[in-house]
This record gives sequence, structure tokens and C-alpha cells, in this order.
Amino acid sequence: MAHGRTACSIQATDFDAVIFDLDGVVTNTASVHAAAWKRMFDGFLEGRAAREGVSFRPFDIETDYLAYVDGKPRLDGLRSFLESRGIHLPEGTPDAPPGEETLHGLGKSKNAYFLERIQEEGAKVYASTVDLIHGAKKHGLKTAVISSSRSCAMILDSVNLSDLFDVRVDGVDLELLGITGKPAPDIFLEAARQLRVEPERTVVIEDAISGVQAGRAGNFGRVIGIARTGRKEALLENGAHWVVKDLSEVCVAGDAETAEPLPSALDELEALSRRAGGKRIAVFLDYDGTLTPIVETPDQAVMAEDMREAVMELSSHCPVGIISGRDLEDVQDKVGIRSIVYAGSHGFDITGPKGLQVEHTVGEEFLPALDRAEQSLFRSLGSIEGLIVERKKFAIAIHYRRVDPAGVERVEAVVDEVAASHPELRKSYGKKIFELQPRMDWHKGKALLSLLGALKLDRPDVLPFYIGDDVTDEDAFRALEGRGIGIVVRDLPYETAAAYSLRDPGEVRGFLLQLIPLCGRTS
Repeated sequence: MAHGRTACSIQATDFDAVIFDLDGVVTNTASVHAAAWKRMFDGFLEGRAAREGVSFRPFDIETDYLAYVDGKPRLDGLRSFLESRGIHLPEGTPDAPPGEETLHGLGKSKNAYFLERIQEEGAKVYASTVDLIHGAKKHGLKTAVISSSRSCAMILDSVNLSDLFDVRVDGVDLELLGITGKPAPDIFLEAARQLRVEPERTVVIEDAISGVQAGRAGNFGRVIGIARTGRKEALLENGAHWVVKDLSEVCVAGDAETAEPLPSALDELEALSRRAGGKRIAVFLDYDGTLTPIVETPDQAVMAEDMREAVMELSSHCPVGIISGRDLEDVQDKVGIRSIVYAGSHGFDITGPKGLQVEHTVGEEFLPALDRAEQSLFRSLGSIEGLIVERKKFAIAIHYRRVDPAGVERVEAVVDEVAASHPELRKSYGKKIFELQPRMDWHKGKALLSLLGALKLDRPDVLPFYIGDDVTDEDAFRALEGRGIGIVVRDLPYETAAAYSLRDPGEVRGFLLQLIPLCGRTS
């Protein structure tokens, strides 16, 4: 991670997680929200002034937005500003049409203006924040994003950041769970609860005064304020432990100030050959995004024939396994190679040649809850165009890549409602996917270690490789630190626990073929 001047350092040994606000911290969408609020309020206030024969006083972003709206849930912000002008409107109903003179109606108008601007111009990302997120994850810290906006999922998807966070708590959750908005600490406490971390061992990063107040009220271990446009003293006075102008001034302890780019595995074959000297190589692979490109729908993720041939050839020289979130039968059908090991459902089900058959029955107790959740999702979401509800054995994936962005809010609201009705399950995120999974401590790192044990490869004379492209693969990379080789597939650089990189599935294929001379032929 390349930093500017480092003003403060987060000690990874002192903390377990970092919670980031979205607007103004991760994305430069606070200004877009402010402009949408002004457009909506000015239209409403001008019409009201004309009807009542009084002078029109417009909404002021510098004073009104910061004082009454910034950081608050939509209805709270509406109510707070209108009351400052002596205006009291009925709340209305959630299905109120945009423009109706109720809190819900005006809120719908504001959201429509916001989505229109985002779809036209896109959201801008603070690169220094993304660097810090990757640095935190590299050092084993969990990450969450919070937002009072109901459009949080759509914004993260639009900038391809959804998979950076272990947990997201947004405006949809605030309404569904009845969470009080900032400056109350509830939204941060809910994120910490879902992360399973203590507030005292969690860092909060905020740019709004109400957010800093919430972080201190929740007794979080460190509250970092960002003063991009001034307000440093105000943030300090309201509880920030540190205030910086940009997160390039913050690093996680152990980050190099000017870290070298991650080396390409293809360029480092000589070093890998030395590392593999005298050891038996074993290769484990993710499927989607690693052996196939990322595609619109799960059924389109078909492995190219030349990739299949490369994996098959490698498997005749060393043990090869695929670890996937897909069901065991699904990934077996997609790959179609008998000579390799398969770990489906993130490692719950394992099968392979020579009669290998391992099933982690601990997941069986969650099947009834998954069945009920699946039925609820189909009832509520079945009519949404472009949506795919994919039932796996131990999970339910809700794919919304082809859903109209304006409809993502409704999809997430339903998923959250179903998750809340089934406490045995938890919601996770992927690339334009929500997923309901068993609420248990299981990830690809544990799946990889389980697989090494099942194959009797957990030995000093074995050098395991793991190749993957997603944030979920970081657990596997961390599991191999000091004992194997992690290789991340990515087109843009970011901090990772992997030791090497490849750019795309085409380079993965080339690397697998280059590994063959390093392997001794297996019996």
C-alpha cells in the first residue's frame, strides 16, 4: 500500500475490525446526496411558499444539510429539517408516490434524484480508503460498511466494492430492525454484533459530526474523523480520537510505506521452483473468476476446453482440488474431470478419486431453515425481472446483476427480512449477490485446511498452492501463510494476503501449465 504522510497507525494486534461509513469515507457520494436533498427540498419549499404567499428560502447545503440531514436515516433527516422550518408533515406510507407531501413521498423524490445522478455520472471512490481496507484485511481485521442510505448496495455494486466488506448495515436495515440513526451508536453496534467483535476492539471511520458522536457513544476503541473540507476542530470536539484530511495518512501497523507491487507468479517461476525443491506440490483452485471469467448468471460460467485440458494434465502430475461455494454436484458437472478433488459448499462436501468422500454433517442442522427461507424468498421476489434465486445445499444465493438498479433496494429489504426471520442464517455478500448462509464460523481457509487433512497432505514435505480471485479467498491465502503459496487473480492492484498475482483466467491457465515441470509424477 502506498501512503502519503502517515499521521496515525492502527495496531493490528489491538483491534479486530474496522467499520467504514460509506458516504464521504468510501465514496464521494455525500455531495450527490446533498444535491439531491437540495433539489427535492427547494422544489417543495418553493411550491409551498407560492401557495402561502410567503418568501421562498432555499435549502442551504453548507448549513441545513450538515445540521439536520447529514448521516441520518432518510425519514429522520426529513423530519429534522422540516421541523427547523416549522413544517410538520404526516409520515405517509412506504408505497407513497414520489412528490406526495408526506415524509415517505418527499423521501421517494429525493431518492429518485439521487439514483438519477448516480446512474448518469457514477460514484467516485476514494482510492486511499480502498487501500486502507485492503491493508486491514491483509492483517486479518474484519471490515464492515455502514450507511443511512437505502441505496448502499447499489452504490457499492456500481463501483465493484461489494466484496470488500464482511458486513453491511444500511438504511434498509435501519428500517427493518428499528435501529435509531446517528448520533445514536446503534448502527455501529449492529455492525459490530454482526462481525462478532467487541466495540472496544473496533475502529470507526467517519466524516460526519453525527457519526463521530455515534462512535464515541458506542465506546469504540478508536474513532477516526476525516476532515476533507475543514471541520477538524469540530470533529475533535465531538469525540474523534484522531482527525486526518485523507486516509492516506492512516496505515495498519506493518504496512510498508511504499510497498512493492505484488509479483506475477508467471515471472517468479524460478523462485517458486526453488521453494518447491524436494517437496510435493498440491494445487487448489477457486472456480468462478479463476477458472472462468465472471459472467452475468451462474449457469454461464463454463470452463473453456483449453483450461479443462490444462487442469487435467496438471492433475496427472500432482494433487489438484477445487474449492467452490457452488454445490458439489454443480461444480463437478461444470469441471467434468474425474482425477481431481472437489470441495463444494465452501468445503462442507468433499469428494474425489480413489473413493475419497468427506461430508461435514455439522451443516445439516441448518437445512430446514434454508428450506423455509428459500420458500419465503421465492414468494416475495419471484416476480422481479432479472433476479435469480439459486438454492445451494448449504446456502441460498440471490443474484441481482440483471435487476434494475432502482429495484435492488427492495431485493435487499426482502433478504434482510427473511434473514431476520431465520436467526440460524446470516447474510453475506459477493459480486452483485446476496447470500444466506448458516450462521457458523466457516470459510475457505478452514475448508482448505480441512481438505489438506482429508487428503493427508498436511505435512512439511508438501507445498500447497491456492489460486483465487475473490475477497472470500483471502481466508485461504492467510491459511497458507508460512506453509504454502497464495496467488490472487486480479486486474487491478490492491493489498492481499496472497504472495503472487495473476491477471485473469488466461494467465491462470498458463501458470498451471508452467507448474507441471515442477511436479514429480504422482503414482
